[in-house]
Amino acid sequence: MSGFSVDWLALREPYDAQARNPTVLDAVAAAVAGHPSIAVVDLACGTGSTMRSISSRLPSHQSWRLVDNDLSLLSLAAPFFPIAGQNAVTVPVDIARDLEAALDGGVDLVTTSSLLDLVSAGWLERFATESAVRHLPVYAALTYDGRVTFEPHDVLDPRMTDIVNRHQRGDKGFGPALGPTAAPAAITRFEGLNYAVIQGPSDWVLGPGDDDMQSAFVDGWAGAARESSDLPPDKIIGWLERRRDHIASGRSSIRVGHVDFFARPINTR
Repeated sequence: MSGFSVDWLALREPYDAQARNPTVLDAVAAAVAGHPSIAVVDLACGTGSTMRSISSRLPSHQSWRLVDNDLSLLSLAAPFFPIAGQNAVTVPVDIARDLEAALDGGVDLVTTSSLLDLVSAGWLERFATESAVRHLPVYAALTYDGRVTFEPHDVLDPRMTDIVNRHQRGDKGFGPALGPTAAPAAITRFEGLNYAVIQGPSDWVLGPGDDDMQSAFVDGWAGAARESSDLPPDKIIGWLERRRDHIASGRSSIRVGHVDFFARPINTR
């Protein structure tokens, strides 16, 4: 799968943590509350942000298997738990090819964040099926859903949104990506496999004071537009300069739509 820079992951982590849907996270916590211990596998873990964000909501005795194919990111996901009884191991696995290896063994909960919009329909089918065969509950957070609003409005915002959403459907290492259609596709598939699903929005809400995050976001959009559209470069540059001016003047706000869901097998465990 396509990699992400350490700097970008560090920048977005607090926004991801704040955006996680509390109702969905409450459902995860309630589902495992009676467990004396819990074994979690986190797919595409990056530097371990999911573990850091939700470990306080899980039983005190935890064992995390942090899975990623990027060794440099895994090296930064080194386990550190100040509480006795909690531990984590990093496991280098390319989940595009070896998903089953990541899910095998004693697992009570599967987690993943910012992954499903990158995967193909075929990989999603495989993931849902393999989870169902093992009766595994799945907490999938921060799946981009294509909703983006900018303030102040710019005449090119709709065009840029359309370009980026089409770019999201490109191959990210799993085949043609589901992009903004990923969350509803995943929810429908898990429900079809006899899972109960709780879902909710987990939008980034960026405003004045979030200049670095906003700037990185619009820079990334401009880069995607240059890679994947016939929009003239001067149009892209003009849009980016206007958005940067709004950010610098403290007038910019951006809302980026994401979806969280928790899928739990019905009448199992």
